[in-house]
Amino acid sequence: MSLKDKYQPALDLAKSLDAKMENFHEENGELVFNGEVATPYERNLIWDKFKSINGLDKEAAAPAEIKANISVADSSVFHRHTVVSGDTLGKIAKHYLDNAADYKKIFEANRDILSDPDMIKVGQVLVIPAP
Repeated sequence: MSLKDKYQPALDLAKSLDAKMENFHEENGELVFNGEVATPYERNLIWDKFKSINGLDKEAAAPAEIKANISVADSSVFHRHTVVSGDTLGKIAKHYLDNAADYKKIFEANRDILSDPDMIKVGQVLVIPAP
């Protein structure tokens, strides 16, 4: 199996995130992967996918056979989340920050549009601060 085939799921993820791809090819026994995503959260998702393909956890170093440069278009926030039906700040915090109790961080980052952490509305775009 070629490296390109092995890491195709990472490319598929990048495409689903609307990444602007510059390179995805094999060179000298390494996979070259260059592109731009919207936020640091999306960059982390792609790196985590590279690692999971090799059975590594999120905290592990990237596989040595990957030479990637994934730039971020908007580094002013960790991510932006559009509220959907059923969302709560706790649920959003658990998803992005791995801890539902961190809903307070999201609330504070969005005080300009939120006056109550229990009153979010479908369609609002919330800033997700860095973990």
